[in-house]
Amino acid sequence: MQRQQLQFLQKWLHNKNRKPLIIRGARQVGKSTLVELFSKQIQLNLFNVNLERYPELSQVFSSKEPEQILQQIEALPRMDRISHDMLLFLDEIQAVPEAIPALRYFYEDRPELPLISAGSLLEFALSEHQFSMPVGRIQYLHIGPMNFTEFLMAVGEDKLYQFIMHYELDQEIGAVVHQRLLQLLRSYYFVGGMPEAVAIFADTRSYREVSEVHNSIIETYREDFPKYAGSRNLNRMLNVFNFAARHVGIKVKYSHISRQEQSVTLKKDIELLSMARIISKVVHSHCSGLPLQADIEENIYKLLFLDVGLMNAICGLNWRNISQLDEMKLINEGAIAEQFIGQHLQALLTETPNRELTYWLREGRSSNAEVDYIMALEGNIIPIEIKSGATGCLKSLHQFMGSKQVPVAIRFDASLPTVNHINTVINVGKQRKEVSYPLISLPLYLVERLNEIVKAYFIKA
Repeated sequence: MQRQQLQFLQKWLHNKNRKPLIIRGARQVGKSTLVELFSKQIQLNLFNVNLERYPELSQVFSSKEPEQILQQIEALPRMDRISHDMLLFLDEIQAVPEAIPALRYFYEDRPELPLISAGSLLEFALSEHQFSMPVGRIQYLHIGPMNFTEFLMAVGEDKLYQFIMHYELDQEIGAVVHQRLLQLLRSYYFVGGMPEAVAIFADTRSYREVSEVHNSIIETYREDFPKYAGSRNLNRMLNVFNFAARHVGIKVKYSHISRQEQSVTLKKDIELLSMARIISKVVHSHCSGLPLQADIEENIYKLLFLDVGLMNAICGLNWRNISQLDEMKLINEGAIAEQFIGQHLQALLTETPNRELTYWLREGRSSNAEVDYIMALEGNIIPIEIKSGATGCLKSLHQFMGSKQVPVAIRFDASLPTVNHINTVINVGKQRKEVSYPLISLPLYLVERLNEIVKAYFIKA
């Protein structure tokens, strides 16, 4: 992902119609580090202004005069002059929300100056201020935690990284490679993808020190809420934050969060945390056709958390718990695997217009049917299940395939890759119906190759 992000920034820099860029993402996912790496790569001096340190600049940015703003920034302690060979970086822009509408005037009056800003909990700040966003005059880049292949690179597993990135559907995976990747996957489940946690693990291999980093990050989030939550109730916001981590993959019922609060209030808190990329919604789609988002029911959704490592930390699951689970049992810990896959599917959708994940739910009087994720790949609706065991455990997937007539289904588990043709019988009302469909089973560590695997399948089909 970081390589793709740096490529994105290169294209942004050389765009003739370059606009000020806002890098959006949750706290401590590496926004500032990305900008520092980029400035070194392009050999431009970085003029870094952390707006959390200078709240008095709110009045300066309110002037909406770029030249006056730059002069006032240069007058700050230990600041140099801003020259043509610099990259201006406004970090923590949520601390001075007045800087956001001012960006349009940099686009109009100082287009030659490369300007990047970054912010966490940006939506919290925007919800408390009344001003128009500079639509059409700024550009966004969304970033999230490091994915599994970036984790492999960080811990020195370059060969396994290359293996995953070049894997093709019919390729054989040796037993040693498969077991090694499952072991590293188990480590990723605990460490997660927050850059500081990955760096500590890469340096020390100490899960205890990773836990300390997790606790520090979680505390930072909790300390941030009072700064930017404004008039919203802090305890209620923290309850929603903790609820999301502890109930990944479960249909949200507001009464399960709080019986005292109104559902419309809790919904607003969830929306804010979702826009801030701390949590995300997976919304039910009827899957009648593409795009999937055209057929959703917005009030029926489940949640994902920012990062699998932080999720486990909030849930109190320590390394000893995870290390004692064998690979197949680990998959049966459904919330962990569902979070891992969901986190990576979101990364695959980063550059697409519709970033919202969907799933399928059919609720009946006696039993429900649910498919974990539904994606649009290669112009087709593709259901994705995260399961362990034989195909007889895939009752919900059978129901979906029998009712939607889509060309192929995906299953992620801890087994080696296979392509099987499933023949089964489902109940439709009081009738029995034969269902037949191809099922591609993949180990979880290949989720980042999903697009290429599905594309190759359709070419060969």
